[in-house]
Parts: sequence; structure tokens; C-alpha cells
Amino acid sequence: MSTILVTGGTGTLGSLVTERLRAAGHEVRVLSRHSKDHPVDLRDGSGLGAAMAGAAAVVHCASNTRGAGKGDEIAAGHLIEAARRAGVGHLVYISIVGVDVVPFPYYRRKHRVEQLLEASGLGVTILRTTQFHDLVAMFSELLAKLPVVPVPKGVRAQPIATEEVAERLAELAAAPPAGRVPDMGGPETATLADFVRAWLAAKGSGRRVVEVPLWGKAYAAFRRGGHLTPDHAVGKGTFAHYLAEHHTARA
Repeated sequence: MSTILVTGGTGTLGSLVTERLRAAGHEVRVLSRHSKDHPVDLRDGSGLGAAMAGAAAVVHCASNTRGAGKGDEIAAGHLIEAARRAGVGHLVYISIVGVDVVPFPYYRRKHRVEQLLEASGLGVTILRTTQFHDLVAMFSELLAKLPVVPVPKGVRAQPIATEEVAERLAELAAAPPAGRVPDMGGPETATLADFVRAWLAAKGSGRRVVEVPLWGKAYAAFRRGGHLTPDHAVGKGTFAHYLAEHHTARA
């Protein structure tokens, strides 16, 4: 088996990818600033040289999600240069459905990282997926702090199980570079308001959901469904299943 690096390997997705790669027999190096074995700072590239030595592939899950992707392009540049120097033959990147058509700041930065990877001359695999169940739940929890729960009007969602995405990334990392592979979407598409109502019901909350019209090009693109992939609804786990598992875990 090969040595595979996972950036963001302590995060929600990266930790699941790491588990699956190790279960398949690969040596996995988890890269982070606080890692005992492989301390790496993608912001300036420090530690990457040593971490890359002897690696066959990198799964790039790290992203500044709280900062709308600021610095992601710089991090990708450092990763690409280090991979070139170390002779790493495969970079696997997790992206988002619609990054090329929805003018949302985070999406735009994800798309630019895709373009950097594609122009790098290295072996690259790019997987775009729809939003994770965890993100929809986090969004719901944030909005539910208000007396009335406001949700963008007319926006649909197609959430997918993080575990399924992790499984796919692990498969791709162990295979040859494949370029842009088919998108992955969740098994069901409904309005964001419906998903928020389901989350509230699972929590036993009777708060009212109100759909609020917004403005701007990004909102218009979301309403058109640029972030959805109904032709690639390959996910199996539904949001209801996610909520049931989440409740069971908490109980």
C-alpha cells in the first residue's frame, strides 16, 4: 500500500477520509499546524517538504471555511510546489458543485483552486459534491436562535452524507489521477425551508420558518439551482436518516 497525505485531516471530512484510507492499509500522514508527527502550515508552506517525502498522493481537504476561503489559493500554491519538488504524482481535491456558476465568494475561491491544480501539470483528481448534511444542520442551528427562523426564499438544497464523500475520496486517492470526475449529490432535493423545518421538528421545536427573498447575483444563481446536481444524485443517506443518527448519538 502507499503513503497518502491528508490536509485538514483532523476536520469533519478529513478525519473520515483518514479512517478509510488507514482501514484500506495505507500509511496516512495527517497534516496540520499542530500535528506532532507532521507539523505543516499551508499558509507559508513550512513543513511541507518533509511531510511530502515518499508520498504517492495528497488528499486536499483543508480550507478556510470560516473565512470564506481566504488564503486557500496561497495554500494550494504551496501544496503544488511542494508536490513538484517531492515528485508526488497525485493531488485529490474536494470542491463544490456550482463553483463555476454561482458567484459566491467562497465558491469563487474554490474554483480558482481548481484552476490552479488543473494548470499545475501534476496528476490531479477533482471531486465536486453538494452540501453536507452537517452544513445544513449547522445552518439550521444558527438560524434557530432567532424567535422566527428566516430562510432564503426559493433556494433548494441537495445534501449528502459526509461519510459517503469520504469513501469516494479514499477510492480516488488510491486510484490513478482522473481529472474532473462526476459530481456527487445527495439523494433528495427540497427547499432549504423544508430541511430547516425537518431539523426543528427533530429538535422538538415549534418555531415558525419564514422564507425571505434576498437579492444579488449569488442569490439568483442559488435560486436557479446552480449548486445542485440532480443528474448525479448518487448519495444514499437522507437528511432524515442523518437527523435520526444525530439524535441517537446525542441521546
